[in-house]
Amino acid sequence: MPWKSDIDENLQLCIHCRKLHPLEKRICDRCGSTLHQRIPHSVPTTWALAIASIVFLVPANLLPMMIVRSIAGEDAGTIMDGVIYFFEHGSVGIAAVIFTASVFVPFFKLTVLFYLLLIIHFKWHKRALFGLKLFRVIHFIGKWSMLDIFVVALMVGLVQFKNLATIVTGPAAVAFMLSVIMTMFATERFDPRLMFDTEPRHGRENRKKGNTHVRKEE
Repeated sequence: MPWKSDIDENLQLCIHCRKLHPLEKRICDRCGSTLHQRIPHSVPTTWALAIASIVFLVPANLLPMMIVRSIAGEDAGTIMDGVIYFFEHGSVGIAAVIFTASVFVPFFKLTVLFYLLLIIHFKWHKRALFGLKLFRVIHFIGKWSMLDIFVVALMVGLVQFKNLATIVTGPAAVAFMLSVIMTMFATERFDPRLMFDTEPRHGRENRKKGNTHVRKEE
């Protein structure tokens, strides 16, 4: 491989303050955190959170996101109903924002997360560098994941301010928020360094112990 990791150099990086320590250290000298060479239980936790995000994403797209109550009656619409409504009424910008934040970004982030997990599972080390670039992309756009909820909240305030109708958030808003939170947690718990590890940590430790035992016998 064209790179060396902290495992190759018998080093470990503090997850919190990013200070590098020898492998035998257990507590960070700078922030006092417990040291781990990799984020503990990173892969199973990321799998669980990503699957939970999909579970919440289904009702987020099927249930009403907004409920409009006016003199004409009550009308409820899903996320895609809102996108189509704004597009048909000439608000292409708002339609694009809602579609990007509520449909494209969540599915893109989950697709990338599953792809990164497959890189680790099948040991596709040649794709690790590309996977790292994708991870940086989804980590950067994570801060914009709640943009659709902000748009709905803004519309609620504007419409009620004009006394034209009453808009309340539907159950899809809660499901979408939970889906976004699960995805954000999954991104934070994912350790991209695992994609570059050519051998499991316990395998290296056993091999090092075996080498040490051989040297002692010699």
